[in-house]
Amino acid sequence: MIQTVWPYLALMLLAAGMFPALERQFGWRIFQVFPPIVLTYLLVTAMAVVGVWQVNEPIRAAQTIIVGELVPALLFLLMIHCDLRAILALGPRVLAVFASTSVSLFAAFVLVFLILRHALPGMAWQPLAALSGSWMGGTANMIAVKQAIGMPDSLLTFSLLTDALCYSAWVAVLFGAARFATAFNRWTRACSSADMAVAPARSHAPATTDAVLLWLGVALAVAVGSAWLAGLLPTSGMVSSSTWTILLATAAGLLAGQTPLSRYAGANAISSALLAVVVAVLASQSNFSGLRDAPIYLLAGACIIVVHAVLLALFARIFHFDLYLCGISSLAHIGGVAATPVLAATYSRALVPVGVLLALLGYILGTGFGLLVAKVLQMLAIA
Repeated sequence: MIQTVWPYLALMLLAAGMFPALERQFGWRIFQVFPPIVLTYLLVTAMAVVGVWQVNEPIRAAQTIIVGELVPALLFLLMIHCDLRAILALGPRVLAVFASTSVSLFAAFVLVFLILRHALPGMAWQPLAALSGSWMGGTANMIAVKQAIGMPDSLLTFSLLTDALCYSAWVAVLFGAARFATAFNRWTRACSSADMAVAPARSHAPATTDAVLLWLGVALAVAVGSAWLAGLLPTSGMVSSSTWTILLATAAGLLAGQTPLSRYAGANAISSALLAVVVAVLASQSNFSGLRDAPIYLLAGACIIVVHAVLLALFARIFHFDLYLCGISSLAHIGGVAATPVLAATYSRALVPVGVLLALLGYILGTGFGLLVAKVLQMLAIA
């Protein structure tokens, strides 16, 4: 049994890197259903259950420090390559589709929670709020919302499993929907966006040794500075010092992304590594107790996607959106920057930059969206 911090950290790093390495090397089909980050979470949780390490004071302190410092640093790095000017240049039609998708998801979370709240466990609003952060942005937004609302680590399992399984099913639906584009566009009286011309998204060079050191230093400095500044700001029942820290680090990344600093390579690779480490450390604090409640969360996730799809179709009918933009916008929310360009390429290669930029916009707004959903669901839970 591991009883000291350094062997524990070594195991977390190995667990964080193992599944991404296997996916890169072999590309097994299991990764299409369970992304590496979900498998990392489940593996580390299983090790926690069987007692691979002792949960003593030094290890508990290390867990608190790692999560508390790395989450703001991670969000800062994720925002670095979000090009706000390119997103705004997409034009009102594309941004209107994105806004309609966001509204439909928000309404779906609220409606499904109202319908199922008596069947869900007592703190059900917290896993659903964290899930909403992921379904607007990505896993990093999910973790940021979790930290901001003080959700117990044990509940993160429900958010991750619901995200992975419902997302996988929705991806299959969106890929298969392309054959219905002509009929859908006729119903919405929309022109196809397949010929849209958009400037390609910025490419990023691989990380170098100096880039790794500099980006880590800057990101940790931003995390420390954000925490210090958050201590000076007012708090409330919903906006805690942790919430301010996360929002300040996100804003700092967005501002830095509009400067020449965004052209310096390495932030993407480091943020991916930090995300895997944070998920592994969070998993090391949890267990499988209460997993019997997982089916009701999966049902909630499936219902949310169905309601979202119906509402988005109605928006498409009202505002004359075509199927391609609706599908890309939906996956930009629920799937993130990894899957959206692939879907866009199957629709039309001209739409790949649109998919990338909309997914990046989701990353920008994901944490705020999740906190808004959390506030609404919390009020409904106590009503």
